[in-house]
Amino acid sequence: MPLFRLSEKNEFPPAWLARSDGLLCIGGDLSMERLLLAYQNGIFPWFSKNEPLLWWSPDPRLVLFPEAINISRSLKKKIKQAPFRITTDNDFEQTIVSCSQPRRGGHNGTWLVEEMIDAYIRLHKHGYAHSIEAWHGNSLVGGLYGVCLGGVFFGESMFSNERDASKIALSALAAFLTRHGFDMIDCQVTSHHLLNMGAVEVSRDTFLKRLIPSTARRMNPDIWDPSRFLYPLSSQEKNHETF
Repeated sequence: MPLFRLSEKNEFPPAWLARSDGLLCIGGDLSMERLLLAYQNGIFPWFSKNEPLLWWSPDPRLVLFPEAINISRSLKKKIKQAPFRITTDNDFEQTIVSCSQPRRGGHNGTWLVEEMIDAYIRLHKHGYAHSIEAWHGNSLVGGLYGVCLGGVFFGESMFSNERDASKIALSALAAFLTRHGFDMIDCQVTSHHLLNMGAVEVSRDTFLKRLIPSTARRMNPDIWDPSRFLYPLSSQEKNHETF
């Protein structure tokens, strides 16, 4: 397949024209309008410092259905111990900056370059991007962020500075999305970590067919109010939803 070059016009080639490695096109910008159009069409940006802006739509696609998350027995036990305070949108900027830092084991987060960080902060300020944070006291020790459109949460990145912090943040997100009837979490590309937590590979064609009606759903934006997010739920709150 050819590699397309974007113009100033806010449009993308069809995602199914992506190359075998998932790369679809090059160029364009990270305006809010272009980013939202990309996600609506199953496309996302991913590039490193000193690279041009690259847009991807991999096949297969990794998806986590919130109600099907796999939480191990040991993680369930740890969640009950409540080692972290879990919040949403309390500090989006610190969360995305933390996701951009070099990872343990030598894996580097340099693809989250400054212009990417700025672009997602803009999305957050307009209500499209959200973070789930794990706190130990007053320290942010783990979390994740992504873009929310309709019934889909497009997961972008996560980090963990304490054991299981990002896993618990993801578990909290899945529980939250399940309560509010979301359809899926887009995990983009396959990783053993996410497969172990219940994510599954689907064909790009299947993903796109699910994506169109799901992103068109009208969801209540008030659910992301930081004061209304609670995890884990008490038995009383499980039986009587408060938001």
